[in-house]
Amino acid sequence: METRRPMEFFGENTFSLKMMRNYLSESAYRSLAATICEGRALDPKIADEVADAMKTWAMEHGATHYSHWFQPLTGSTAEKHEAFIEPDREGGAIAKFSGKELIQGEPDASSFPSGGLRATFEARGYTAWDPTSPAFLRKEGERALLCIPTVFCGYNGEALDNKAPLLRSIDALSKQMNRLGKLFGIESNLSRTATYLGAEQEYFLIDRSFYEQRLDLMQTGRSLFGRVPAKHQQMEDHYFGAVKPRILAFMQELDDELWKLGIPAKTRHNEVSPAQFEIAAMYEELNLAVDHNMQVMQVLREVAERHGLVCLLHEKPFAGVNGSGKHNNWSVGGADGKNWMKPGKTPEENAKFLTLICALMKAVDENSALLRSTVASAGNDHRLGANEAPPAIISIYLGEMLTKVLLELDLGKSGSSKGNGHIVLGGTSLPTLPRDATDRNRTSPFAFTGNKFEFRAVGSSMNCAPANMVLNTITAAAIDEMCTRLEADLAAGQEFYPALQTLLREIVHTHKRILFDGDNYTAEWRDEAARRGLPNLTTTPDALAVLSKPETATLFEKYQVLSARELHSRAHVYIEAYEKTVEIESKCMAYMSRTMILPAALAFARELAETAAALKTVGAAAETPASLAVKVAGLAADLAKAADCLSAAETAAERVALMREARAAADTLETLLPSDRWPLPTYADMMFLM
Repeated sequence: METRRPMEFFGENTFSLKMMRNYLSESAYRSLAATICEGRALDPKIADEVADAMKTWAMEHGATHYSHWFQPLTGSTAEKHEAFIEPDREGGAIAKFSGKELIQGEPDASSFPSGGLRATFEARGYTAWDPTSPAFLRKEGERALLCIPTVFCGYNGEALDNKAPLLRSIDALSKQMNRLGKLFGIESNLSRTATYLGAEQEYFLIDRSFYEQRLDLMQTGRSLFGRVPAKHQQMEDHYFGAVKPRILAFMQELDDELWKLGIPAKTRHNEVSPAQFEIAAMYEELNLAVDHNMQVMQVLREVAERHGLVCLLHEKPFAGVNGSGKHNNWSVGGADGKNWMKPGKTPEENAKFLTLICALMKAVDENSALLRSTVASAGNDHRLGANEAPPAIISIYLGEMLTKVLLELDLGKSGSSKGNGHIVLGGTSLPTLPRDATDRNRTSPFAFTGNKFEFRAVGSSMNCAPANMVLNTITAAAIDEMCTRLEADLAAGQEFYPALQTLLREIVHTHKRILFDGDNYTAEWRDEAARRGLPNLTTTPDALAVLSKPETATLFEKYQVLSARELHSRAHVYIEAYEKTVEIESKCMAYMSRTMILPAALAFARELAETAAALKTVGAAAETPASLAVKVAGLAADLAKAADCLSAAETAAERVALMREARAAADTLETLLPSDRWPLPTYADMMFLM
């Protein structure tokens, strides 16, 4: 068998621009490249040639079917497989794939979440090719499936997916960034500015044999029962520790598979909790990065299975230790093709940087509840607020130096920056800012990290698209208002930089309450945030309420990201998903309580009672088994009562409270029953035996 270095097959399973050159005519290649790289409209004249080239490439790699790969509101991905085969009218068949089939598909839309946009009997839905995200192959042995990234919409064109609103929000932000660029004197041929994302994906791995014995993990993705072992992550010895051989073999194959898909997986390491790990990809344009992250989650599961492991992507698969997030590293490019969230070497570059920082202060402060809603889920409710997960209070961390610069700007003063001498804030003498002059704050939900903002609240199982769609939209709205003000100032005869400085000073003064550089976990910060008027939306129902407010619909409609109906549908889908998740968990918990834990506990209580009786007959001390029998029987009664109440509960809030009661009783029983009588693999088993 031929041996190749990993880098030699980077992207071989992706129909990238580089790959297209080998299959398309020069004119078709240049036309498609303009669509992908510059945001120009797709020329329908080249559709048939592109489709035939894509089919030829895919079949050379073992593909017999293609699929329009899309991202419905389930939070996962979906695909419907179609064969390339077509009858040749002579009793045989030929392989064919037309431009029409490439550009548009028609999967059944009736059973996907629509939030009222579609009735069950209205089955028609459409997928439309997104040429900015390359087609790729999913391979299994010698066979392959051609996956074509698409948007998914209903019969009336309303978005039923996560990709369409994301693409709209990218366009909305690009429009405002180009407008801002003109105010800075930047004339550009770019039809679309870039927005970037680097996603860090945390996950757990456990042995499949343990997973198959845990009905809760199989049905809900998290352990509904389980006490934290005496040793878990307290010593911090797993974090960045040497990777075990079995896990390293998994990681090596994972990298190989991702590299073949053109996904620039860069970093891998042990995370804080035993059995927890992280993979991070390099920065890419936002839409592609979101698609790649969805592929990463799929490949994580597939490769884990081949190694006898199971990948858990739930936000809190194990109580009492770190949960898993998806750190969303986001930044914005300007009309000059540069990242405007990167401090520069000239006053003009730093003026652009500070303008973006102030735009984000305004955007996040005015829309913190909306941003919080994008990370609201039953799983994330267990994670937010502890163990390196940020709290439900949205604030911005800029670091000591940047915060000082902005607060001095508010006061109209000049001062010294950390490690960079004197700063003059006036006229065109805007500050020269040092790079990376900030520490990191892992407790902050929205932290500046040198050339980007890290939104740490996104859950590990979530699609990144909704969070970035909101980030794009609220930033576009803030820049829109700022540009309108500056344009009016210029029309009134003011000079640009003095007008800009006045505007930035006003924004800082109005929105500085959103800045917090301290420990976000403390009770003191919760009290301080309340005094500042910052919302603390600790549960999913509380967080999702903002989606039903008229001003939210107005915002999304103004920038043509979501219609009022599309927004309403998402509010309905998300709250229904929350309620269904809690209901499934409660039913699973009640079933496991009755059929697994209670029988084991009652059998042990009976054995203890029999032991106590036998000891009494011989005159021996029986207090220990007798009192233990009473304790076990009492906890069993508590668990049985909680299970009965769970079965009768009608609301998610009732179920959440009752599940805590049931778990408390069961986890205490785990400390009392002999290990060979406990019916479930323990946390110690699952975290350490791999």
